[in-house]
Amino acid sequence: MQCPCNPTIEYKNCCKKAHQNINLAITAENLMRSRYSAFVLGDIDYLQKSHHNSTRPNKREKKEILQWAKSVQWIKLEVLNTYKGTSMDTIGNVEFKAFFMENGKVEIIHENSLFYKDTECWTYVKGVLHS
Repeated sequence: MQCPCNPTIEYKNCCKKAHQNINLAITAENLMRSRYSAFVLGDIDYLQKSHHNSTRPNKREKKEILQWAKSVQWIKLEVLNTYKGTSMDTIGNVEFKAFFMENGKVEIIHENSLFYKDTECWTYVKGVLHS
């Protein structure tokens, strides 16, 4: 199976590693890509685990996210820009576009995401959507 975040790489050699051990997402971009793949695959537990505890969705929101993620057809991910977010940083930003089909129409999430790294791993904090 090809990886949802990058169809030129096999899933087992890409996001599957982070999905099995979040500590293997060594950069903010790695974590963002693994979160996109988790949306595509409907892996809501990974989405929760990779979400910073200060902004993590509650149980009701978790169900709504899973329902929505499974209701759309994911097309592709484009990473546009990264700022910091290396293995040596504790903060990082990743700007991306996620393309999906919903109700017969192509939609795009264009977001600049904020990530924090604590002593263990990177986590998603929040995103600012571009219109």
